[in-house]
Amino acid sequence: MTEHAYRIQGATGEWEVVIGLEVHAQVTSDAKLFSGAATTFGAEPNTQVSLVDAAMPGMLPVPNRECIRQAVRTGMAIDAQINKWSRFDRKNYFYADLPQGYQISQLYHPLVGEGAIEISLDDKNPDAAGKTIGVERIHVEQDAGKLMHDQHPTRSYVDLNRSGVALMEIVSRPDMRSPAEAGAYLSKLRSILRYVGSCDGNMDQGSMRADVNVSVRKPGDEYGTRTETKNVNSVRFVMAVVEQEAKRQVEVIEAGGKIVQETRLYDPDRNETRSMRSKEDAHDYRYFPDPDLLPLELDDAFLDECRASLPELPDSKRARYEAAGITRYNAAVLTADVDTARWFDALLDAGASAVPAANWVTSELFGALNRLGKDIAASPVSPAQAAELLALVADGTLSGSLAKQVFEVMLETGDAPAKIVEDRGLKQTSDTGAIEAVIADVMAKNPNQLAQYRGGKEALFGFFVGQTMKAMGGKANPGVVNELLKKALG
Repeated sequence: MTEHAYRIQGATGEWEVVIGLEVHAQVTSDAKLFSGAATTFGAEPNTQVSLVDAAMPGMLPVPNRECIRQAVRTGMAIDAQINKWSRFDRKNYFYADLPQGYQISQLYHPLVGEGAIEISLDDKNPDAAGKTIGVERIHVEQDAGKLMHDQHPTRSYVDLNRSGVALMEIVSRPDMRSPAEAGAYLSKLRSILRYVGSCDGNMDQGSMRADVNVSVRKPGDEYGTRTETKNVNSVRFVMAVVEQEAKRQVEVIEAGGKIVQETRLYDPDRNETRSMRSKEDAHDYRYFPDPDLLPLELDDAFLDECRASLPELPDSKRARYEAAGITRYNAAVLTADVDTARWFDALLDAGASAVPAANWVTSELFGALNRLGKDIAASPVSPAQAAELLALVADGTLSGSLAKQVFEVMLETGDAPAKIVEDRGLKQTSDTGAIEAVIADVMAKNPNQLAQYRGGKEALFGFFVGQTMKAMGGKANPGVVNELLKKALG
């Protein structure tokens, strides 16, 4: 995938890192997995808790069809095996934020089986190879509540708003071999979930988090003992965990120690992982089929409806853009996030030509949004207005520099480009008579440069172009200016 494989340099030679990710993604749904309680982020503690979520005696769970549908659509988006028959299991453990004393999950018969995600590490290089990362399974399960330790000097409070929220656990194969690959996989997975609409991907709100499994080995050896760093909530932090944890493991092994299979936590302030609990005595979760829930049996009509509802996904969209002549890099940038891709598609639908539109969006629009601190969904300029601006450039009404001026006014006022051109007199002129008169004047005012040019100093041609454009306030058509200057200078 890269010319030089990622290696940790230890005292005893090179070490290879082996990475697998378990990503918990909150399913986009108005209700929880087995109850009708709301799932809005940021609600007051314990205001979104039904009797089912609080595990009141006699309450029975009822699966939420929409949560199952979203998980199936996600599986289809990564070409995974969809299991028509799946089953819920109880994972038994006792913790203050788990009112039932068990979590309903799917250990033995998950909803979604094996799939794959394609990643790329070098979008600027048209010949760069990609890599396929295997996905072992996707199962649906309930989230637990949340303990709050900072609300009281001697007590911990519990907020059950998240209790029973639907999660997809997306388990990769241990196919990644560098921090960059882990980052690319998580970014691509997030992008796919956002395209499908099955998870909003807001990692800062906890709706997507990763457990990072890391082990090291001498290249080609058997897998080493792995550690699992829990609940990492950004792509950057996942990459940092891989790097720091791999270095730590190499140091431990080379100092004669052994890696303990354990759960760790990442501290971003100190950029280090810390031991949380050992897994040497693996918990006996006493999994068994949930007696309150029948197996899930999916019929063909349901699966057909799920498949038909899928949008064009990032890889297909990117191939379509590249086929239209857009560079590999621009196509990757435009398809990385669903909001950008939708905005760009709306721009094309409004009549813009693919290549100039791609160049304009990735340079002018992104630059402006960056300055304004806005994302594309909040762009002050609509796709229809942008298409109008690009059309004025294409038909020669505006030069590149005039288009930049008009765009700045559009950002400030929200006015349409044609109105701005009219109101401010910014139209580019291709009137040959007017341009010829200015050229004659420029030549008359610069006899020395004219003599030097005619004496063989051809680099001065640019000087005459600049002087002519300046005299016409940037409104002359550069192509016409070049043509007429060549004639006039002889």
